[in-house]
Amino acid sequence: MNHFGFTGGLSSFLVARLPLWSIALGLRFQPTQTSLAVGHQYSSLGSQPILCGSIPGLVPKQLRFCRNYVEIMPSVAEGVKIGIQECQHQFRGRRWNCTTINDKAIFGPVLDKATRESAFVHAIASAGVAFAVTRSCAEGSATICGCDTRHKGPPGEGWKWGGCSEDVEFGSMVSREFADARENRPDARSAMNRHNNEAGRTSLNDNMFLKCKCHGLSGSCEVKTCWWSQPDFRVIGDYMKDKYDSASEMVVEKHKESRGWVETLRSKYNFFKPPTERDLVYYESSPNFCEPNPETGSFGTRDRTCNLTSHGIDGCDLLCCGRGHNTQAEKRKEKCHCIFHWCCYVSCQECVRVYDVHTCK
Repeated sequence: MNHFGFTGGLSSFLVARLPLWSIALGLRFQPTQTSLAVGHQYSSLGSQPILCGSIPGLVPKQLRFCRNYVEIMPSVAEGVKIGIQECQHQFRGRRWNCTTINDKAIFGPVLDKATRESAFVHAIASAGVAFAVTRSCAEGSATICGCDTRHKGPPGEGWKWGGCSEDVEFGSMVSREFADARENRPDARSAMNRHNNEAGRTSLNDNMFLKCKCHGLSGSCEVKTCWWSQPDFRVIGDYMKDKYDSASEMVVEKHKESRGWVETLRSKYNFFKPPTERDLVYYESSPNFCEPNPETGSFGTRDRTCNLTSHGIDGCDLLCCGRGHNTQAEKRKEKCHCIFHWCCYVSCQECVRVYDVHTCK
């Protein structure tokens, strides 16, 4: 895919933000900087009844979708949650650690720019929605969807089709119809968001695998039944993190046609392979996230825990941006001297151990 075309002006992309999936579902997130744990603020996510008319920020197409598919909207909310959790896991040792704030934009101004970070967030959240809806359908949580019976193919040697193949096409459709409804503006940012949303959904289909179960006396596996299954979402997170590291930088071109001003995105560097539908794209540089900056959404890295022995981005040299680090001793209670007793339990003592904790200045 060499070009992404649409009509519109360059000025409007600056107001683009993360699609309001989480806003639309009435979600609020507590401020966090150094802690990456998803705590009580997420505990009710997807567990409360969805009243479409009371959800702020929905565009008409999203409102219609919500009313038509209200029983799967809790799964949409769950997908947003697991997408944010995975983002925080993947970036836990980076200068930008996928911090959520108490703001309607969730990540704050950091996603106002068309950066690698924005590309990853759109992709992982879109994948999360598709993943959660697909899994929910296979578990029988909704009456409008279920198992995938369309793409089984011939059975293999020594096994036959059985179980419930997960219908990732339906989950992707839900994500596409609901999330992409906000990405219909005629600007470069909407085109970028749609592309990265689809890249996230495509990652699910690319990582589907055959899951099998053995049947027979004493686990002899005389008969084996198999079905298509999604991988653990961590696999998707790792896959998209690789796409983040290899994301394609684009440039915006503007020219006039009979229908008006048209902008296209093309690869910035012609000697690199053009991005495919599976690659992430961006066209603005990221801030370094070293110092707090409310305009860019950077919280800086002061007081972040760093790894003294690492030479990577999580190491104290790079994560602390050359400012140095502080070290203090921390006592932790741990189980120790554990003994297995026949039969069948384990007894342990409690030990206090001292660890050096390093934090950025």
